[in-house]
Amino acid sequence: MSKQLNIAFIKASWHADIVDQALAGFEADMDESGTDYTLNVVTVPGAYEMPLQAKRLAQSEKYDAVVAAALVVDGGIYRHDFVAQAVVDGLMRVQLDTNVPTFSVSLTPHHFHSNDEHQTFYFEHFVKKGAEAARAVRAIAALDQ
Repeated sequence: MSKQLNIAFIKASWHADIVDQALAGFEADMDESGTDYTLNVVTVPGAYEMPLQAKRLAQSEKYDAVVAAALVVDGGIYRHDFVAQAVVDGLMRVQLDTNVPTFSVSLTPHHFHSNDEHQTFYFEHFVKKGAEAARAVRAIAALDQ
């Protein structure tokens, strides 16, 4: 890939210790690939705010891709699956409306508890998902070459 990729990475601040691992995995995979890229990291309060921020970034015409990462869990107050669906639908709409590839690392586990076992699993899982997003960004960018 000869062209520098300009990428925006949006991350939700809820469960930041875990969500930050997606960013770490993304950057590590991009660096290992030797891809020339710039990365603008934007933190939003939660997953629900990601689609609007993604749209604003995509419409700026500064970015070749937008990536959004969040962990949406059942906090016992609302139906987290409704939030997760709204986020994914919103991100899909962003890429269809702006023609800027938009990638989701917004994960919604069936069961999540803040215990050591789940923390360890999701730390590692988000690193992997961040790396998968990096590979997807490069694959879609290659289609445009």
